[in-house]
Amino acid sequence: MSPAHPAEVTADERGEQILAVFQAAFGELLAADPAAFRVKFRKMAGSAFAFYRGTACLFYRDLEEEHAGRADGAIQSGPYLDERTSRVWIHGDLHAENFGTYMDSNGRLIFNVNDFDEAYVGPFTWDLKRLAASLALIGYAKAFSDDQISELVRICADAYRERIHALAAGAKEDEIPSFTLDTAEGPLLDALRAARARTRFALLDSMTEIRDSERRFTSGGSSIELDAAARYKVLAAFDGYLETLPESSLARPDSYRVKDVVGRRGIGIGSAGLPSYNILLEGNSDALENDVVIYMKQAQTPSVSRHIGDRAVREYFRHEGHRTVISQRALQDHADPWLGWTELDGAGQLVAEVSPYAVDLDWSDIDDLDRIAAVVADLGRAAATMHGAADDQSGHSLVPFSTERAIDAALAADGDDGAGFAELLVDFAHAYGARAREDHRIFVDLFRNGRIPGL
Repeated sequence: MSPAHPAEVTADERGEQILAVFQAAFGELLAADPAAFRVKFRKMAGSAFAFYRGTACLFYRDLEEEHAGRADGAIQSGPYLDERTSRVWIHGDLHAENFGTYMDSNGRLIFNVNDFDEAYVGPFTWDLKRLAASLALIGYAKAFSDDQISELVRICADAYRERIHALAAGAKEDEIPSFTLDTAEGPLLDALRAARARTRFALLDSMTEIRDSERRFTSGGSSIELDAAARYKVLAAFDGYLETLPESSLARPDSYRVKDVVGRRGIGIGSAGLPSYNILLEGNSDALENDVVIYMKQAQTPSVSRHIGDRAVREYFRHEGHRTVISQRALQDHADPWLGWTELDGAGQLVAEVSPYAVDLDWSDIDDLDRIAAVVADLGRAAATMHGAADDQSGHSLVPFSTERAIDAALAADGDDGAGFAELLVDFAHAYGARAREDHRIFVDLFRNGRIPGL
């Protein structure tokens, strides 16, 4: 029995499965902050895609059942998976809304994959399946036919395969450039232009005020004032964070002078119940408009890790904050120079900039089939570039081989047309898209009828 097919379990049985997965993934955090999870679940109730975004835990539970047979405790079985391709850096939550802009350490605006909270080491096909199912959900919501959805998934799969092959063949950067203001087109270029129009001053103005000739966080809203003891603990954790930064980030020590600290309420679907803080820093000059806001957030256990039995992977990371940062640095070229980790109250913390230049891909106005086809091709290329970045050249010993060459060799079993790989993703996209839509209906009934424990 495969959970990808809605007809194979009753709604009541599936409801119990969903509740069990929620308890395992969210139980402790939900008990600590049920109000935050009421907000999270209200957002998830809004659409099947929002539900899918918030339930990577359920997705990987279902994938583990699909891949029930294993060669050993560390290797997942399935098409295109072998000892190497089952053990690469993966994003962990590669859906169609986890793409957007960022400013890299060289000052360039880049469009690429974002949000690495779920990153881990596992089968590369799991990233592609999660992306394919998200495309099916978007296509269904925009009333595309099954054939049109199939073609979109094929386009994404083919673009991924072609980019992986180019990387494996040693293509130079000018042959496969990053998505920048000079190279991107369509909605990707729109996102980059929107990011370029943003300013650090506007971000600071929305979060801070100037009092006695110094900038401070404004009170109220999502900010929570800290007492002396809490502030002391955050600042001690901040000192630990500084030790995790690369030397290149510490060229001007005054940049890290702390001006203010506040707690903050997590408002994202993935941040419910996680303690977090904002820290206001001096930045790269004494000018008030160059101040920098970073956040310190308790890192979560990635959903995929519960279904990977590789002890070497698990023991490689000191804690979840360390895992998130090491994974992002491996997967993302020239990552945020403020990116680091620390510990607070025994829990691993992720630290990164609250960037004014982060703009997510907005699907709401992308309705033309040809435009969507061009976008999903670029998403496939971005996913391939991400997988190719994280290998023996990334500076970490956990994946000591060329990822792009390993994946390219596995995909070569298809022959020149790559039809088998594309059809694998097409079949999965339709099946799991249907599963997610039905799961969303079941979830809404559970939620509205008070069936979720703790709420």
